[in-house]
Amino acid sequence: MAGPATSDWRQLFRPTVSNRVLWLLCLMYLLLYVDRVNISTAAPLIKKELGFDNATLGLVFAAFAYPYAALQLIGGWLGDVLGARRTLGIFGLIACAATALTGAVNGFLSLYLARFALGIGEGAAFPTATRAMARWLPEGQWGWAQGITHSFARIGNALTPPLIALLIGSLSWRGSFVVLGLVSLVWVAAWVWFFRDEPRQHPLLGADELATLPAARRSETPRAWRQRLREWPALARRILPVTAVDFCYGWTLWLFLSWIPSFFYESFHLPLKDSALFSSGVFLAGVVGDTLGGLISDRILQRTGDVRRARCSVIAAGLFGAFLFLIPVVFVHDLALTALCLSLAFFSAELVVAPIWSVPMDIAPNHAGTASGMMNFGFGLAGMISPWFFGKMIDVTGSWTYPFLGSIALLLFGAVMALRLRPDLRFEARAPVTAA
Repeated sequence: MAGPATSDWRQLFRPTVSNRVLWLLCLMYLLLYVDRVNISTAAPLIKKELGFDNATLGLVFAAFAYPYAALQLIGGWLGDVLGARRTLGIFGLIACAATALTGAVNGFLSLYLARFALGIGEGAAFPTATRAMARWLPEGQWGWAQGITHSFARIGNALTPPLIALLIGSLSWRGSFVVLGLVSLVWVAAWVWFFRDEPRQHPLLGADELATLPAARRSETPRAWRQRLREWPALARRILPVTAVDFCYGWTLWLFLSWIPSFFYESFHLPLKDSALFSSGVFLAGVVGDTLGGLISDRILQRTGDVRRARCSVIAAGLFGAFLFLIPVVFVHDLALTALCLSLAFFSAELVVAPIWSVPMDIAPNHAGTASGMMNFGFGLAGMISPWFFGKMIDVTGSWTYPFLGSIALLLFGAVMALRLRPDLRFEARAPVTAA
């Protein structure tokens, strides 16, 4: 199943049109995660100004996840129907507006609605980006592509705490959201201008590069798309185990994205700038994990030809590693050790990202947007529950210990479930799709 292409960091700098598309996607992942997690760094100030408790703040964090989860199921399908160029352009504009408008909120309802709108804007992004990768990159580089794009998301995680702290110091927490919304708008304009849904339609793409890419898909009639909708239940059953594992991974990731800056700020009584720096160090570990997970997965695939070993072993190892490294965080209250263990736990968890996002592409390459959206519904579902549950448990118990215990249990369960995934079994439609 692996293509002849190799997966290493040097290929990202080759002067090809495919790499320019990949760079644009990397920047999108970075900016969307900055827009997504900026509220975590500003949270202590927002909490104080608007008079929130931790449970209310958790509800605000979770507001993003409700539309985000719902759009995993239809956003990927929209990407398949409308194409990645139009879909990311439309939803990108929504994300830009929602980010900027966060700076104008005056209470719980307006902040909740702004975060809800951001969830709409970002909901279709990653499944649609997966569709773009499936068309613009050779199959043997899919794991690498998922790894490098998600590593840029973690760069966004790492940059956000010090960046937001700097912007808050220069402007205000409100001004920081306006600035980020405008920066994201520049990316939307660049994407719509440069990208094409079909590589053969790009004016800069030569025949030699086109020959390395997956074969062009035939255009499909409305009748064919109705048939695809009828295939959803069967496809969903194939993807459901991946969705369950993604929920276990997502529970812990939402914990990190939503609460780690506040954890350092409140549990160790650090100033905002210091808590931002410690949080940034934790998130930087994820950059390495994302990239390494994709490289290892593709390397195993190229050496063995065994897609199940290439994906499942890396996913299971990452989840189990995160399980082990979170245990000291619960039992030891030492700043240096806690920061180190959180970094190692986040590194391990991020090993999961590239192979788990490759699994829907392996199972259903012709339904890449839809299948990856079904998988990422598990991540969105975790986002509905995890931030609120974590905050509520802190308020009820007065301790950060018990919320971490829930993540530890889910990580172990996810590691076991990962070994049962079957990315080696391709999804077959019940009937052939009618070509136009």
